[in-house]
Amino acid sequence: MEITVTGRHVTVPERFRRHIEDKLGKVPQLDPRVSRCDVVVTHEANPRQAKEAERIEITCHAKRSIIRAEASADDVYGALDIAMTRLGERLRRVNDKRRVHRGRKQPTSVHEATAALAVPSEEQAAPDAPLPAHIARVGGDEDCPIQLREKVHASAPMGVDQALNEMELVGHDFYLYHDADTGKPSVVYRRRGWSYGVIQLDVVDEAPAASTA
Repeated sequence: MEITVTGRHVTVPERFRRHIEDKLGKVPQLDPRVSRCDVVVTHEANPRQAKEAERIEITCHAKRSIIRAEASADDVYGALDIAMTRLGERLRRVNDKRRVHRGRKQPTSVHEATAALAVPSEEQAAPDAPLPAHIARVGGDEDCPIQLREKVHASAPMGVDQALNEMELVGHDFYLYHDADTGKPSVVYRRRGWSYGVIQLDVVDEAPAASTA
């Protein structure tokens, strides 16, 4: 397996490079399909971010798939340990969840499903700074403190099995997709342990208003 180590704003010592290679030596045991691992070591010079000054990003390239994991800490060895733990979990899930078994349990409510979703935080911008193109004020009101982040992703219809696999590959707790079997917009999400759920939208036309004759 090929391993490349790159430093951003930092020179990676040879001793730490060997430590990375020793850690990544366990990757083929978790997923023999991985042929290359790219590691990026980043140092944040801002003293306000001293607790997360060292960042490790690991990208594993396998056949027709990419598995990523990253972590930050106050030292590179701690960041690497956290990133390797996350990478190991994702590699195990990808390797173990080849097939998805659908149960006949009672469907999970939307409230329960959305409560488990991790919402990414946006960096706080200056009050007078213009917003990026993908972020807008709710309702178009520039004085509204609520920001709405918008993203558009191109995707082909897929089954729930592939959607779960894609979710594990990107390392998210949920994955939005178009279900090939039902034709409905759907979201798969991670619950506790090895449990997963799926939410599907049943799009209906707005009911006509009742006549007042």
